[in-house]
Amino acid sequence: MEILTHLFNDTVEFYKWSLTIADKRVQKWPLMDNPLPTLAISSSYLLFLWLGPKYMKNREPFQLRKTLIVYNFSMVFLNFFIFKELFMAARSASYSYICQRVDYSDDPNEVRVAGALWWYFVSKGVEYLDTVFFILRKKFNQVSFLHVYHHCTMFTLWWIGIKWVAGGQSFFGAHMNAAIHVLMYLYYGLASCGPKIQKYLWWKKYLTIIQMIQFHVTIGHTALSLYVDCDFPHWMHYSLICYAITFIVLFGNFYYQTYRRQQAGKALANGTFNGLSSKAANGASAAGRGEDSKPQENPGRRKRKGRAKRD
Repeated sequence: MEILTHLFNDTVEFYKWSLTIADKRVQKWPLMDNPLPTLAISSSYLLFLWLGPKYMKNREPFQLRKTLIVYNFSMVFLNFFIFKELFMAARSASYSYICQRVDYSDDPNEVRVAGALWWYFVSKGVEYLDTVFFILRKKFNQVSFLHVYHHCTMFTLWWIGIKWVAGGQSFFGAHMNAAIHVLMYLYYGLASCGPKIQKYLWWKKYLTIIQMIQFHVTIGHTALSLYVDCDFPHWMHYSLICYAITFIVLFGNFYYQTYRRQQAGKALANGTFNGLSSKAANGASAAGRGEDSKPQENPGRRKRKGRAKRD
């Protein structure tokens, strides 16, 4: 018990010390004063994951078609706004895509970058609604470990990013991810419009490929920053590399299970079906050839037999 007490006290002291080097510009912004609101939202999300399916167990699924259309297209606009703000502010501040330290000054461009990153953090909290809608529509198979891990960790960990490094190297991954989410929510928005639009949405699997490319680019960019000894917290660089690797593994498994394995299964099924069809056709052909080769003895009897079969 004494060890746990010391560990708790050391953690509290470390947190108090870390606040002395936090970004003072974001201290009074919503959700940023302390981590408790963010942790409460994430805890409520996990609680809903447990209670939601129980609530919907004996109920009809909600359709929510209009709600999903509004939600998905709203997320398209929000992510486009974030991407545009980060891109324009970073360009105005002459950001480097190789190494960019955090500028904690009140320069308008730097504050604009910090503001866009804060909106990016907020968008990750809004994305919890993805899971809520899945559960209300009883699409429980969509609520996978990858889905929950991605949503819960992104929102929680980005609070740390905004609290201590709202600028600099942080802009790179956020503006790349926001651009990908524009395409992703555009797909979901169009899919929500119904079957007339869904038949044109052949590019879903390419969204997964783009996401996996994003993680590889993130690792490469972060490794380059470490190589050039960029003036950015190295522990965050190493943590980001480890975090990206987990996504590569999980998204890679998702891609294999969803597309490669299904395609292999379909190919096997088609091969089996075609093989049986060919054998049946060949058998019928052989039977036909066999009948033709037989001498037609007692045709009257055969005719009566055929008449009885038709009857």
